[in-house]
Amino acid sequence: MAEVITVIGGGLAGCEASWQAARLGCKVRLYEMRPTVMTPAHQTGDLAELVCSNSLGSDLVDRPLGLLKAELRRLGSLILACADATSVPAGSALAVDRVLFAREVTRRIEEHPLIELRREEVTSLPEEGPVVVATGPLTSAALSEEIRRLTGQEYLHFYDAMAPIVTVDSVDMTRAFRGGRYGRGDSDYINCPMTREEYERFVAELVSAETAPLRDFEVQDERFFEACLPIEVMAKRSPDALAFGPLRPVGLVDPRTGKRPYAVVQLRQDNRAATLYNIVGFQTNLRWGEQKRVFSLIPGLEHAEFVRYGQMHRNTFLASPALLEPTFQCRRREDLFFAGQITGTEGYVGSTMSGLVAGMNAARLLRGEPLIVLPRTTMAGALCHYVSSGDAATFQPMKANFGLLPELPRRVHSKRIRQQDMARRALEDLERACREMEAARIE
Repeated sequence: MAEVITVIGGGLAGCEASWQAARLGCKVRLYEMRPTVMTPAHQTGDLAELVCSNSLGSDLVDRPLGLLKAELRRLGSLILACADATSVPAGSALAVDRVLFAREVTRRIEEHPLIELRREEVTSLPEEGPVVVATGPLTSAALSEEIRRLTGQEYLHFYDAMAPIVTVDSVDMTRAFRGGRYGRGDSDYINCPMTREEYERFVAELVSAETAPLRDFEVQDERFFEACLPIEVMAKRSPDALAFGPLRPVGLVDPRTGKRPYAVVQLRQDNRAATLYNIVGFQTNLRWGEQKRVFSLIPGLEHAEFVRYGQMHRNTFLASPALLEPTFQCRRREDLFFAGQITGTEGYVGSTMSGLVAGMNAARLLRGEPLIVLPRTTMAGALCHYVSSGDAATFQPMKANFGLLPELPRRVHSKRIRQQDMARRALEDLERACREMEAARIE
């Protein structure tokens, strides 16, 4: 077994895995191919670049992502520490200045004395481990083939999409208004209200707009991931899909009319300077010219300046239940770990969690210590269990949700109270597990 842990991929999961292994005193060699070799979705060479959204979801502990983030903070997550340090206003959610966030992660990784960062592409798996593969959903073709040969499994895949970003100065605030749902986070979101007529016209143009052709690296198989559908795909399913989805007006009142709009398009702050806002839920594969034309029909965005148009790209993931343990250890090679969206832990926070667990366990394997399996009553532990169990043939990426957690000993009818009780149990069980891990390390 090698004396250095190899981590392949400098995204959220790879950086988290490297940090956790180094925290346990292990030397780490982190490989990131950017900027020497770029991907279709990334724009910079910074580590942990966020490509789809700048939001890490709710920070309320009785919400699934809020609970998962609370658990990661307790476990000493690098990504959460950097996110907290570069946060921007987003009501009860945690959103970051994506540029400052990536720079902060990069700085901390580069300055850690036990982490060696190498800017080069890895096309084959090292024969000696421990190795953590955290190459993300856009794993290069050469490494994908190498992993396929090792696992004996064909990849599954889905299409993911990113939302457009506009300058705040180009938003017409005589038509839009600031405010959060139910008055929470009063100025954090910009809301573009729609009448029924405006909404119906927008939907009609959206569903008839021209989409961009898939690029060479994208197989012609339009299996979209349900949690991140392009907005035009949602609109084609039902005329009312957007009004009951990302454009739902619940909890918002238009100050000009004193009434709830028929539909609302929300914009969320994207950078700390508050000069850029992304259009919430507007992941899309429309041609750029069509995006400008159709999205300019939204009240307040008639003259919007788009600094980034939406894009769609292929995300790839393993049939993890057939391949991985809840430690993220590969069943076919014990010194090989996988982490990130390639495992089916969907979203930024889920990717971070898998990197944290894989990094800790790679270090423990190198040190000759028992690997850690987090309690299933925690959100992190429940996700670890999900990706390592079930039917590989029907496996789909999963975000954190309370449905993954075991039921409470007693029946609780109130959803809010039930989630609060589950969150309390999760944090108590995690605290107990952390004390046991720390005690074992001391011994």
